[in-house]
Amino acid sequence: MESAFDVCIEDLFNQTVKLEAMEKKAGNADSEVSSLRGRLILLQENNEKQEDRLAKAILELAGASLRADQSVRKRIELENGVSSNEESIDNLDKQLSEAKITLSDSESKFEDISRKLATLDADAARANALAEGTEKKIGDIE
Repeated sequence: MESAFDVCIEDLFNQTVKLEAMEKKAGNADSEVSSLRGRLILLQENNEKQEDRLAKAILELAGASLRADQSVRKRIELENGVSSNEESIDNLDKQLSEAKITLSDSESKFEDISRKLATLDADAARANALAEGTEKKIGDIE
């Protein structure tokens, strides 16, 4: 019986050693789980921060995109305005060249008319002088 008792005690001792090893493993596993939970919490917090940063960056990008769209619209408006101004300038240039031609024609007509007027004035002055001379002769004859 003593040998059965010894065997039992030895089995008990071996089982106790195994139990302690298992408890040690369980303790290590608990600490590892605790460590992983802490790491998970930190990763979740970091993830939330990154999501916040991403949301801010997306908002800033959307704002920049809107500003870029407005700039493009404004540029197109300005280009259209420049095109319209260029057309107006071309039309005004045509009108100016036509006005210069008209001015040149008018100046030459004025010069012709001025010469004719001068000729007519000279003819009228001669005619008046002749008429006065004739009147004087008529007056002398009478």
